[in-house]
Amino acid sequence: MPREHQRYQERPSRLTGAVVWTLDVPPGPARSVLPDGCMDLIWSAGRLVVAGPDTRAFRVDPGNRASCAAIRFPPGTAPVLLGVPADELRDHRVELADLWSRTAVRGLVDRIDRAADPATALEDHALGLAAAAGPPDPLTAAVADRLRRGGSVAATAAEVGLGARQLHRRSLAAFGYGPKTLARILRLQRALALIRTGLPYAEAACAAGCVDQAHLAREMRALAGTTLGAYFSTGDAEANSDTPQPSGSRTTA
Repeated sequence: MPREHQRYQERPSRLTGAVVWTLDVPPGPARSVLPDGCMDLIWSAGRLVVAGPDTRAFRVDPGNRASCAAIRFPPGTAPVLLGVPADELRDHRVELADLWSRTAVRGLVDRIDRAADPATALEDHALGLAAAAGPPDPLTAAVADRLRRGGSVAATAAEVGLGARQLHRRSLAAFGYGPKTLARILRLQRALALIRTGLPYAEAACAAGCVDQAHLAREMRALAGTTLGAYFSTGDAEANSDTPQPSGSRTTA
């Protein structure tokens, strides 16, 4: 999609590892959001919605597309700030009012609606949540970082001192799925980021940790529901190419 038709902007958040983004988009064709291991808190049309961690491409209904402001939390961060295990929100978009007091959410929405810059108002609230929650769980952060850098699940478990079952249980609550699924999602995102720099598919596949290009192609179909060629021949790749590390995300709504 040409940029003049989808005005997407983002910046690093004052909340470590997070990204603040805005999207001003007119009605148009449905688009897909690829899994990235992240969760987003999205303000749009007087509503606050939590985008849970995805295990597959999420198709955005054209009728539900509207201008929005959001904060994208790095893997493992949002469950602590929002007070809900990530696996309860897996593959779902949920009204914040269904998770918190409706009165509290209504007051927050009113403040954001009135703000000169809704994105900054939303970020300010996230910073307040983080201050109240205290420092992030170092174990969760270590797991996400190790897997983001291409570490194996076994090596990651050994590094953080957890058994396989303990790591799986902790990962469900923090990331929404087990460490193997998170590793696959982050590996796909690494490969797509490398391809965007101009690296051929086969080289990007190997550099990202896939066995070969065929392996990457299978992962693309399984997690994104499309092929590499189809993804990079449409506007999706361009529209979903902005978010820098360390958030792990390369997607927009």
